[in-house]
This record gives sequence, C-alpha cells and structure tokens, in this order.
Amino acid sequence: MKMKYGRFMIALLAISLLLAGCFSSKSSQKSDQASKSEDKPKDELVLAFGSEPETGFDPITGWGRYGSPLFQSTLLKRDNKLNIVNDLAESYDVSSDGKVWTVTLRDDVTFSDGESLTAEDVQFTFEKAATSGSIVDLNNVEKVEAVDATTVKFMLKEAQSTFVNNLVATGIVPKHAYNETYAENPIGSGPYQFVQWDKGQQLIVQANPSYYGKEPYFKKITFLFLSEDAAFAAAQAGTVDLAAIPAAFSKKEIPGMKLEAVKTVDNRGIVFPFVKSGELTEDGYPIGNDVTADPAIRHAIDQAVDRQALIDGVLEGYGSPAYTSVDGLPWWNPETVIEDADLDGARQLLEEAGWKDTDGDGILEKGSLKAEFSLYYLASDSVRQSLAIAVADMIKPLGINIKVEGGSWDVIGQKMYSEAVLMGWGSHDPHELYNIYSSENAGIEYYNTGFYQNETVDEYFKKALQANSEAEAIEFWQKAQWDGTTGLSGKGDAAWAWLVNIDHLYIMKENLDIGEQRIHVHGHGWPATDNIAEWKWSK
Repeated sequence: MKMKYGRFMIALLAISLLLAGCFSSKSSQKSDQASKSEDKPKDELVLAFGSEPETGFDPITGWGRYGSPLFQSTLLKRDNKLNIVNDLAESYDVSSDGKVWTVTLRDDVTFSDGESLTAEDVQFTFEKAATSGSIVDLNNVEKVEAVDATTVKFMLKEAQSTFVNNLVATGIVPKHAYNETYAENPIGSGPYQFVQWDKGQQLIVQANPSYYGKEPYFKKITFLFLSEDAAFAAAQAGTVDLAAIPAAFSKKEIPGMKLEAVKTVDNRGIVFPFVKSGELTEDGYPIGNDVTADPAIRHAIDQAVDRQALIDGVLEGYGSPAYTSVDGLPWWNPETVIEDADLDGARQLLEEAGWKDTDGDGILEKGSLKAEFSLYYLASDSVRQSLAIAVADMIKPLGINIKVEGGSWDVIGQKMYSEAVLMGWGSHDPHELYNIYSSENAGIEYYNTGFYQNETVDEYFKKALQANSEAEAIEFWQKAQWDGTTGLSGKGDAAWAWLVNIDHLYIMKENLDIGEQRIHVHGHGWPATDNIAEWKWSK
C-alpha cells in the first residue's frame, strides 16, 4: 500500500511539473514581464502614451504646451484649480496701460548642468521663440529686456491680458547650451532631466537633483510610445503602471488596475461656413455656403443634436456635452447650455424660416436651395467619423441632408471654408476663443474657417484683451459667448454646433495616485503630466 501511494505521488508530481512547464512555456513572456514589473524599484514608473513629440523637447518650437515640459520650468504655472501661481517668477507686475510686464525671478535656480538661470535666459528664450515661426505666438511682443540678473521686462505693442499664458506655457531654455541639437538633448531647470530618447520607442527621464521645487516621488520615469492596442496589452501583461486608452477599451477590466476618467475641454464640434458663397481665398479655395449661411439651419442642428446620446453611443459614456470651446473653464459662460435635444423646436425654426419639403423627397427646400451640405472629418480618426455619422443620422428627420466625407488634412484644408468640418480644440488659454471666432482670424489657417463675424463679439474680444488681468477679462469673454442678446454660442449666432468634450481615460495600477487632475486640454501632448511631480504610490 505504501509502495502504491509512493508511486502515485511520484506520478502526480511528474504530471504537475509537466503541466507547470507547459503553462510556463505558453506564458513565459507574460511571466517575465510581470517579474520585471515586480522587480522594478518603487520609485520608478513606466507610462504608455501613444503620442511622441516628433520635433523633440524644445519649448521654443512648442514642446510642453499640452502638459508639463518636464525638463524646463516656466515663469508662471497654473495650479490644479487653474489659478495662476509663481514658478520661476517670484512676482510679476503689469503697467497701467497693459503694455509692460515686469517679472522678478527667483535667484536660486540652476539648470541641470549646474549653470544659474538668469533673466538673460528668459530674454533669449522669448526672442528665439518670437523668430522661430512656431506655434508660440509672440507677434504682439515689441521687445524683451533683461534689466538685471533677476528682472525681465516684456514690452507689448498692444495691451493683451492673455499674454500671461505665454508666461505659463513657455519653458525657459539655457542660452549657453541652446543649439541645433537641443530638442534631442534638452537641458532645463524642471523637475526631471533628460536621460535617453529612443525615437519611436521610449523616453527615459530622471529626477533633477537640483530642482528648486518639491522633490518628485518618482526618481525615474520611462515613457513608452505604443499604439492603443499595444498599450492595453502592456497593461494586461503588467509591464506598465499607467496607459492612456480609448473609450473602446473602457469596459475591459485588468486585475490590479483601475480606470480613471478625467474631464476635459478636448472638444469636438461642427464649424459651419457662416457666410454665403461667392468669394475665394487667396489660394483660390471657395468661401461660404448658402445653406449653412442661413441661421435657421445652424440653430436647428444645434438644437436637434442629442449630445448625451453621442456620449453614450460613441464615447461609451465617457464624455460631457459641449456648448462652447471653453466649457467648465473660469471664463466659460454657463448660460450657453442648451438643456435638451429639441427636434420639434428645430422643425418649427426651419418652417418659420421658409424651409419646406416641396417635392416630397425628404429634404427641405427654400426656393431653389436644398437643405444639404457636406460634413468633413479626419479620415484616420474613428471617433470623429462616428460622431459625424451619428449627427447626420440625428439631423436627417429634420429634412436636412448631411453628406459625411472623410479626408486628410490636405483635403480638408481645401474644403473647410465652404463646407462644414468636424474639428476639435481645447486650451487653458482664453485667447483660443479669439482665435476661433474673431473676424480678424477669418480664413487664417484652421482658425475662423467659417468666416464668422459679429461686431459686438469683436468688441467684447477687444475689451477682454485690453483688460489688465485674466480676472478682469473674464466678464468680456463670457459676454462674447452670450450677453443675453447676441454672442458666438448656440444661444447667439451658432457659428459652431459643439458636440462633446471627450474624457481622457487611463488604466493604471490600483495604488498609483496621480493627484488632482486639472481639467485636461486637447489631446496633443501629455496633459496628465501637468502635475507629475505630485504623483506617488498611495500605499
């Protein structure tokens, strides 16, 4: 009996080892990856972000405007409540005419190479950015002067309350170490310093030991540049601590990880040609559309769109209704909200404006004009495609025929002045309202593509920009959206039909604490990293 039992146990052990070997061979990669994750020091972090900065890490060409510049410091910054607070600056002052901004710097800041940061570096950074032709808009700057080692003056051509955002968003580079390779080997005074960039694969950074601010919890961070599918697979394998994911993956659970949804102003909306057809741009592209130039068409669409249905159906529930490009920000006017989709009200608007289906084909007419137009979206963007198709289906019962067309930005660039386009914006800078809606920006790049114009709105913009502070300007930004009589929003001219703000989704380790995330901006860059120096393990 003992012999039989012993042989049985030996056989059972052999089978167990064999099965264990089979299991190990099938999941060796996953086990190895999990082991690596477990062996990783607690003060290291691995993140999976899909977007890699193609032009590198140079603030002069735009790095850091959609998230923390990591390597560089800025003169001012926004806290998690979006209040403007000091960073490199100890204080700043604006002259009574709004044209001279004087910034006093800290005197204890060094770059990661040990050299002191002075007003000369600030002057160099802004002068270089002003002549670089990048997205850093400094056209209103007349002169930058380093008064002494800790004082810098900015002389503006005209008063501009939003100039403060250039002080918030522009990382300071070292004059002594800036050259043609800086974008690939950045030196700065920020919370982290550059270690290694393997293009198309990863970025490795480490905590800057000479950083003047709060010491970051994580001493080393690796950013992996992975597709959405690959990032989620890496999270499943346990090789990343956080991965940015699309809404399509939001229902898939991973043991030991949690889903965090962050509210945004990463908006999507339809910009309409506001004027009638007949003109051409300097490049020969047609301007205007006789259908969307009719305010009844624009208002009817804006009223009939079921924004919550778009959120539930396209975004898996992760989003919020959009009514302007600045929803939820300090300068947003909440009176712009359209509470519910109203098909009956939209039909009445169209009927009162003279739109009728006279030939029985289901499409309204007004004289010889049919209520139909094209709506373009970026063909490579599945979310924009789904939103465009869904909106066209929602609007069809009104008798408005929206022909959905996918295209590249090159194609859209030729059509966007005469056809509707599904676009997206989203910034912590109220100047973006001016960019999108000011008559002075009509037809300039991707800004006011519809050639929208309202003299009252333009006057509010002027008053907002001439204010001496962001706080003083808020009243005028809000009135530009809706003043009770007119405005750029759906309550006013409905130059856009804003649809949704897309939540940013992250799958992360259950005990990873990414702090209080401020409302995120448009998805360019890494907006989650705005407060990365505050991230830590919760236990």
